This record gives sequence, structure tokens and C-alpha cells, in this order.
Amino acid sequence: MIQVRELSKLTPEEKATILRRAEQDISSLIPTAQTVIDKVHNEGDEALVHYTRQFDAPQFGKDMLKVTDDEIAKAFAQVGPEVVNAIRHAHKNIRRFHSEQMPEPMWFMEVEPGVMAGEKITAIASVGLYVPRGKGSFPSVMLMLAVPARVAGVEKIVVVTPPSENGRPDPASLVAASVAGVSEVYAVGGMQAIAALAYGTATIPKVDKVVGPGSSYVSAAKRVLYGVLDVGLPAGPSESIILADESADPRFAALDLLVEAEHGPDSAALLVTHSVDLAMKVNQLLPTYIAMLPEWRRKFVEKVLGGYGGTLITGSLAESIDFVNQYAPEHLEILTEDPFGTLNRIKNAGEILLGPYTPIPTSNYTLGLNAILPTGGFARSFSSVSVWDFLKRSGIGYLTRDGYKKLRGTTATLADYEDFPAHALAIRKRDDMIG
Repeated sequence: MIQVRELSKLTPEEKATILRRAEQDISSLIPTAQTVIDKVHNEGDEALVHYTRQFDAPQFGKDMLKVTDDEIAKAFAQVGPEVVNAIRHAHKNIRRFHSEQMPEPMWFMEVEPGVMAGEKITAIASVGLYVPRGKGSFPSVMLMLAVPARVAGVEKIVVVTPPSENGRPDPASLVAASVAGVSEVYAVGGMQAIAALAYGTATIPKVDKVVGPGSSYVSAAKRVLYGVLDVGLPAGPSESIILADESADPRFAALDLLVEAEHGPDSAALLVTHSVDLAMKVNQLLPTYIAMLPEWRRKFVEKVLGGYGGTLITGSLAESIDFVNQYAPEHLEILTEDPFGTLNRIKNAGEILLGPYTPIPTSNYTLGLNAILPTGGFARSFSSVSVWDFLKRSGIGYLTRDGYKKLRGTTATLADYEDFPAHALAIRKRDDMIG
């Protein structure tokens, strides 16, 4: 049953449930995550094989962990030229967009005469990319992660991705990795993959950071391992808001509402509108469109639209926008009469897609924008994956003799005030030495 709610009639608890979506389920998974992580930390590859047999591939063996170059080469023939060409086209656009993000490798400015400050930009030395598999295959995610990592200049890029029942990764994802220039791929997923990247095993190397979306289980593992390694942006179950007014075509709104809903039962997909007429038309269309989906995807959509998703009716466009900013969606599609005017009022969203000709699938695959976005409301403070997820900044300072003399008095005064005598001593004794 498709949920239709009126914002003004929601209880505080009902509204909180909508705003938290699947993030509310993660806390209950923390004990399980800790158990898995501890086993991987203590037993290494043996634990990876154990959990992979339990969750993914019953006949999995240790020798199947590392994907070979030959397997990657064969993947091109397995997926066929049409898919390979689509991956190459998407790669071209994604690489072009992310190349524009790259900053100058170093910059300086003169704060005042003789006082120079700047930054040196360097790539993170080693990064793990988590490419999910559980409810489908995601070569697009491989591109969205591997391309900015490569553009940023990361020296060691390690991919982990769950195998299918036969113990092998999705061939299209292997093609995407190859096209993006990444060759180190391991067939392991879930909590155990995140643990392997955090601590390293005999087969899988330890890395400095992990980036990539995953299920609630993967999000729980990242939460436990925060502080052991950089776990990147919070990218959990998929979510979207279609923000529409009375001018929207209900067919587009209905179709696009299904996009993120089909990712899985823990996804969230909301139509937010003040137009009761539009809401009714969309709900009339949804059963027809849902029936066009294969049964397993249909079940996901029905659960999502009857759970964390559905239609939310507000009192005005302003109230709709206010709710969007509270929700901070991963994907926001704006179907209003003046989408650019609406854009100016949006404060929190992982990505913002304008108008009926920019549906979410284009940004997921070919637009060039990165589709790995903060979920669970974290778009209030996190951004989409970009080259900056794979870069770090080091501040650089240089003072001439005259520049130092301009700063020494102020520096010593502040050191005295904060009661750091060694700070002040380093200045005053230096004064005695240089005059």
C-alpha cells in the first residue's frame, strides 16, 4: 500500500521516523558489526572466507579473494560491446567533470609584506573503494569512485566488491574498474570487507581511507571503525525526494519516484508536494508503472512506498521546501514551474536536479556528477564524493626576517595570554639571537 501522509497531521514521532529513515536501523546492527570486525581483525583471510561463504558464495575459497588480470580481461567479452561502450561513454563524462574539480597543487598568498601562507595539495596514499553488489550490479558506482580517485592521483587504489553465488564479482564492474585504470580488486563485501580494509589481512592490504556506499550493515561497520580509518562520507541506503508543484507532469513524478525505491527495501523515496491534485494523479499512475517492473524489484518498491517513502502533502511550496531542507535528501529532483527559483531556496541536498529532462537516472550514470552522495540527513554537512575525498591539504608558511619581526610581538602576547610559556620563550629567545 502506497503511503499518503499530510505533513500537518503527522505526530512528532511519525515525522522523526520519516526524517531518520533507514538510519534508525543501524544502531541495532552495531553489536553484529563489532563481532564481525573482531573476527576479521583476529583471523584475517580465514574470517573473510567464513563470512563470504555464509552471506554470498557457499563454495568460496581463499584463492578466490583476489581478482586476476585474466578475469578482468575476460569480463569485456562477458558483458558485450554495448555495455562496454556505455561504460566508456559514462567514464568520459564523469572524468571530464571531476578533472575540473582538481585544484592547483600548491598556492601561496602574501598575508602582509614578508608574511607568506599557502597550501600544498597531495593525494591520499592508499584508498579502499567499496562497490556494493547485494541487490544488483553497479558498474556505475565503480566509475563514480574510481574516476575521482584516479584523477586525484591516489597511488594505491584497492577495490572490494561482493561476489555472486558463484564466487565471482560482477563482470561489468570489472570492466568499469579497468576502463577507469584500476586493477586491484577483491571479491569480498559487507562488514568483513570494511574490516579487512581497516586492519589488512594476508591478502587484502590495509588502507588509509574507505569510500563507497553500502547497506545498513556496511554503514554499521563504518561507524564502529571510525577512528581506526577514515570511513568517508555516510553513504547508506538510497533515498530521494521529488519536489513538485501543480505544474509538474504526474507521469514524470510517478516514474521518477520509483527510481531510488527500487534499490532495496531499506531505501526511501518521497513525493513532496502541496498539490493534492498532483498527488492523486501520481498515486493513480503508480500501480501501472510498478506492474511493469520485475517481481523482485516490484517488492522493493512496494515496501519502500509503504514504509519510509510515499507521498507527503504539505500546505504550500514554501512548506515543501522547508521539509526538504530538514530532510536533506541524497537525491533531490525539482519539478516546479520555476526550478531555478526553487533551487535558490534549497540549502540541504546531496545533489539537485532541475526540471523534467534531468531525471535521477541521468545523474546516476552519464551526467558527469558524482552519484555517491550523503544519506540519512548527512547532506546537512557532507558533500558528494569528489576529488577532494582523495586529497588532503597541508598548510605552508614562510616568513622573511622583516615578516617575522611584524608578527613576534603579537605572537608572544597571545602565547602569554593562553599560558604557554614555551611558545613565548621560542619567540623571545629568538629575538635575542636575531636582533
